[in-house]
Amino acid sequence: MADWSPTSWVNKPIKQDVVYEDAEGMKEALSKLQRLPPLVTTQEIVRLKESLRNVALGKAFVLQGGDCAELFDYCNQDMIEAKVKLLLQMSLVLIWGANKPVIRIARIAGQFAKPRSKPTEMVNGVELPAFRGDNINGYSADAESRRPDPSRLVSAYFHSAATLNWLRAALSSGLADLHSPLDWGLGHVRTPSIKEQYSRIVGAVKDALRFMATVGIDNDRGVETADVYTSHEGLSLDYEQCLTRELRHPVPTKATWTENYSATGFYATSAHFLWIGDRTRQIDGAHVEFFRGIQNPIGIKIGPSMASNELVALLDVVNPAREVGKVTLISRYGAAKVAEFLPGHIAAVQASGHIPVWQCDPMHGNTQSTPSGVKTRHFEDILSELKQALEIHRAAGSFLGGMHLELTGEAVTECVGGAAGLTEDGLMERYTTFCDPRLNEKQALELAFLVASFYREAQD
Repeated sequence: MADWSPTSWVNKPIKQDVVYEDAEGMKEALSKLQRLPPLVTTQEIVRLKESLRNVALGKAFVLQGGDCAELFDYCNQDMIEAKVKLLLQMSLVLIWGANKPVIRIARIAGQFAKPRSKPTEMVNGVELPAFRGDNINGYSADAESRRPDPSRLVSAYFHSAATLNWLRAALSSGLADLHSPLDWGLGHVRTPSIKEQYSRIVGAVKDALRFMATVGIDNDRGVETADVYTSHEGLSLDYEQCLTRELRHPVPTKATWTENYSATGFYATSAHFLWIGDRTRQIDGAHVEFFRGIQNPIGIKIGPSMASNELVALLDVVNPAREVGKVTLISRYGAAKVAEFLPGHIAAVQASGHIPVWQCDPMHGNTQSTPSGVKTRHFEDILSELKQALEIHRAAGSFLGGMHLELTGEAVTECVGGAAGLTEDGLMERYTTFCDPRLNEKQALELAFLVASFYREAQD
């Protein structure tokens, strides 16, 4: 790609840009980042790319989830393990339901920055710069904390590295061992029906493992560990540019081979998977320019404002070689709008010849505020958008390959509804998000069961 480089985005108009007053500090921070080693490897990136190719072809399912916006304080053993265990639990349920392999991608180890609708916000009657995420500025409600600080970009790298270090160590040490899934613990999940269903699935898995041991084939590390890939929105292009390196391809595989195959390519090594948000997907913009040149699998958020012809044009720009599964289209319309917009988007993409991964984000289109001004989401709306998306794809001869959720392994009270019956009156019991409301452990696992049941019913 002769007309692209990791810096070519600087010549394009940019949305959600951050202005740093400390120019010298910014120069030092970027210089430091350029010298630091990659956070992920090309082998891992290509392995995910090949897995997502299978998702696009209907042979696998992808579960992507984690915090709306990570804080540096989330970089601790308990919180990392809680999120990963929840993803593992949910994936086990989805494997049972969809009867397909499940690819796990966490919104972790880099999901610090958040786009904002306005540059400022009112806090206790005072107008302050908006909180843009821990890698940009501080949450404390004072002017000094809210000033963009370039040193936070370096802090983001090291918190990501520490999170990745423990994630890899925990997984290789048996955190995901299928021999003892009950050791994962159900934590705050107390709804008897959910526990009963989960225990039944675990029982079936243990029976299968006992059979494998009996016949002597229980020697595969695949039952003792699992791949969990990392992802975040590629919002801060200064940061992403510094960690984008020209590296040798591991091997010329189906996922990397094109007619113009070369021995090296540019990999964004800040995460395995990056996505473009709904606010920064302008075809002539800086983010699309950056994303079109990297080898990583990428995501694009699409909502009601996306015209069908614009969607196809965008795919042509970021994936001119039409690699199957290179692009994940993350739809986020809202339960009341999915039936209006999704069929047209599917039809346009099918006619174009592109074969992306289709993923449903049932969170962002269903955000609302209570009469007292607390942001929340209704579990019923989240489930409704997911079920409608599944049905629409099936009717169109398409395949909904995954779901993209904002969730936490903590017992928060941020989304209303679900089997536990959380109401708006109970939201403030443990409302800890610094941005958007997340599903708690009970709600996320319940959602996995309901989606799995939908697949099982379709197979019967």
